[in-house]
Amino acid sequence: MCNPPTQYADPVDPALPKASLTLDLSRTALVVIDPQIDFMSPEGRSWGVVGESVTEQNLVPNLVRLFEAAKQAGITVAISPHYYFPHDHTWKVQGPAEMFQHAVGMFDRPGALTLDGFRGSGADFMPELKPYIEDGKTIICSTHKLYGPQSNDVVLQLRKQRVDQVILAGMAANLCVESHLRDLLEQGFEVAVVRDAVAGPKLPEGDGYHAALVNFRYIANALWDTDETVRRLTESAVVPA
Repeated sequence: MCNPPTQYADPVDPALPKASLTLDLSRTALVVIDPQIDFMSPEGRSWGVVGESVTEQNLVPNLVRLFEAAKQAGITVAISPHYYFPHDHTWKVQGPAEMFQHAVGMFDRPGALTLDGFRGSGADFMPELKPYIEDGKTIICSTHKLYGPQSNDVVLQLRKQRVDQVILAGMAANLCVESHLRDLLEQGFEVAVVRDAVAGPKLPEGDGYHAALVNFRYIANALWDTDETVRRLTESAVVPA
């Protein structure tokens, strides 16, 4: 792994104790949030806002490595996607990030009951990740609408697999990833965030990746990079049933 930019380096003399998480792969899942074109591709509608961070973190290649390691280890893999349907564009109450997403048409689909125009659209999955997502084994959860999993079935799907340890990756670091992290922690899961398999927006309002990284250090049960995560998955690997 390349050394992170100086502003993202861990503190030399941290004040907080280091959290520890020992994986038990029989109850572990990789959860990837919004692995979609609009968030991770130069062709996506948010690239001007997130592209620098996606590139800086080597996000897509790192996600490929995580998917490969998770599949080889035989653990549960789940996707928490983001879709907007026409009725979502009639919301009367919105925050700034929602307003941006709606304005640029991120994750738009023509309806909840159709896949017309889905393939290759901004709502579709990244081509590099499709072989892992569309293998017939990955759980594709219902859509989350704002940031956290409270409005979709991520927690239900994980509980049904008897999962209580989660490796978390995807987009965007300070929005959906952090919101999923917080809710999963409140639900009693142990959560490791993969720091170079997430990225965030960079705007005059602030660097979203850096903002999230600070909070990850405070609350995640583990904060690993892709190299360490792959190593842990490989060393603890189980044979798929």
